[in-house]
Amino acid sequence: MMTLLKGMMIGFAFVAPIGMQNLYVFNNAMNNRLRRAFLYVLFVWIADSAFSMAAFFGMGALISSHDTLKLIVMLLGGLLVMWIGYGILRGANSVQLNTQQNAVSLKKALVTAVIVSWANPQALIDGSLMLGALRGTLADSQVWPFIIGVIIATFIWFNGITITMNLLKDRLPKRVLVWVNILSAVIVLGYGVYLLVEAISMLI
Repeated sequence: MMTLLKGMMIGFAFVAPIGMQNLYVFNNAMNNRLRRAFLYVLFVWIADSAFSMAAFFGMGALISSHDTLKLIVMLLGGLLVMWIGYGILRGANSVQLNTQQNAVSLKKALVTAVIVSWANPQALIDGSLMLGALRGTLADSQVWPFIIGVIIATFIWFNGITITMNLLKDRLPKRVLVWVNILSAVIVLGYGVYLLVEAISMLI
């Protein structure tokens, strides 16, 4: 139980900083009915859980040890992140609360969830270093309770954001929601540009 709680604390610390995932979950909760928002956030949680497992068991170390693979991931990741940011910006002014007009296909929602979880090579590398280091301190019997704790924490976090933002959205004027989308889009676009610049610097 203590190992499970330790994993949960690490999980909250790992997922709490504002990034593409949290921005996506935030916008998802603000722009959809609660039932659909929960479905979309389930995709994010599944993708994030796979990410955490990969980082915990060493995929990030594989990427960081092969410059060509790292370059490819950063180039593709940068382009995909910019595509997400552009999509948010393009639809920023068309917020329609409590309607189905903002619903996207399940396929697109799943693909976007994978992108916001995996199109961050630096996080994958950092996550591998952090979770990999912690993995080294655990006995074999503690490995699964720890990573399960991490996954439970992300489930609580993403669903907590979804419920809170979905309940608050009706109290906010549309203008606020539009600017939230615009700000989110700018941050995501900026991160995509950063990834591409880092990839270009590797080439140079």
